[in-house]
Amino acid sequence: MNAPLVAMTGISKEFSGAKALSNVDFTLLAGEVHVLFGENGAGKSTLISILSGVYRPSSGSLSINGEEVELRSVHDAARYGVGTVFQEFSLVPTLSVFENVYLAREPKRGPFINRSAMLEGARRLFADLGFDIDVTRQVSGLSRAEQQMVEIAKAFLAKAKVLILDEPTASLTEKETRKLFSFIRKAKADGVGIVYISHRIQEFSEIADRITILRDGRLIATVPADGISETRLVELMTGRSMDQIYPRIERRGGGTVLAIRGLHAAGVRGVDIDVRAGEVLGVAGLVGSGKSRVWRSVVGLQPVAAGSVTINGREMTGRPTRDVLAAGVFYLPPDRKNEGLQLAATARENLRLALLRRAEVAGPFGFLSARQARRLADGIGERVGMTPAYMSRPVSNLSGGNQQKVLFGKGFGEERGIYIFDEPTVGVDIGTRAALYRLIQEIAEAGKAVVVISSDLPEVINLSHRLLVFSGGRISAELEGADLTEDVVLKHFFADTRIPA
Repeated sequence: MNAPLVAMTGISKEFSGAKALSNVDFTLLAGEVHVLFGENGAGKSTLISILSGVYRPSSGSLSINGEEVELRSVHDAARYGVGTVFQEFSLVPTLSVFENVYLAREPKRGPFINRSAMLEGARRLFADLGFDIDVTRQVSGLSRAEQQMVEIAKAFLAKAKVLILDEPTASLTEKETRKLFSFIRKAKADGVGIVYISHRIQEFSEIADRITILRDGRLIATVPADGISETRLVELMTGRSMDQIYPRIERRGGGTVLAIRGLHAAGVRGVDIDVRAGEVLGVAGLVGSGKSRVWRSVVGLQPVAAGSVTINGREMTGRPTRDVLAAGVFYLPPDRKNEGLQLAATARENLRLALLRRAEVAGPFGFLSARQARRLADGIGERVGMTPAYMSRPVSNLSGGNQQKVLFGKGFGEERGIYIFDEPTVGVDIGTRAALYRLIQEIAEAGKAVVVISSDLPEVINLSHRLLVFSGGRISAELEGADLTEDVVLKHFFADTRIPA
């Protein structure tokens, strides 16, 4: 084996007396993709934060290219050729795409910044990556997936010799993921060492050379990616056998509870949909296909230009979000931090917000019963699998998986008949995914209507009884049964109108 590009030996890290990492060894070779795998809270983010200069280890050593180093900042790490795409973006929202890509490394023409060179370089970079984004757009106007593409482009522009990608495909479609993988292979061929963090096991066989599994801050194993099964990886990650990730959801076969007719809105061009009780309706499509915009229009988060929305026979077209929610709809947004949670509040306080209309909490004169609210919130926390100790922690300090559990829990604050989940497991490990899938099963088998919008094709295919594929703002296919396969779904991603399955 060649000398490692990165060698981390005996790495431990403590925060306020709590050990996040305990004596972890990790190596990265030039020209390899080394996957870091583990549940939320396993220590993956802490380890890459040490390698990228965000944290300093409590003990242990770090060498890059055979030289022992002490990294005191991200800029320090960059000097040693370490580039990182964190799961939480670091873009400046008021700047354009090309300005963000070249931030702190602007080309000069004499004493002046060469903006034309920045613009041309950014366009060339995005063309090479296969990312279709207008580089003159302001970042604040981009979708989360588009912002992800900009972060990835920034890292590739820096020509790092060590590239850390933290959940890089979490917001990307299958097509965009393929383009990213192609570029990763080119980087590997150029000798770049890539640390890759993902919960999507199906990606590993395509790009990974080795996989290191962490659990509870400890190194469990480092194994070759070639030949190891998904089942074995899940067992190593969780410490328990997991025979089935996706539950078999019984179809209850109720009537239509949400009817959408001729809906036109921004990015949506005349859509008819029936959402039925006791059924999981899946929704798939590329970024910009309209798959999310339809539901944001339904719940009042963007205007309806034409068409109608009825809930249990009641006209709800264009009504404010609070009225739609009061009619028995729960909407889980794809961006939990900006739209779903109060980050400074505790998990318990976030769940209490979903209880405010419960009679036993509001009281006879409008005064809140703190004791009842706490009892009910803690009951919801238990239902979604929250560790009791986490209930009093600020949501901002919880792992992504626990944050998502809190977001799911808000749907149990009061009785609902329709649950709309937009990207329900983005950035969540496989163990937490399985727990969230069981909650979706529980909801659907209780006779509720469930809509799952997802860029993760295995997820949306395995959970759905019926699947709508969106393309160009319209439904290009409605599939079920034997047609629910990746090959069949993908062929409808690029059609502009509904075509036969």
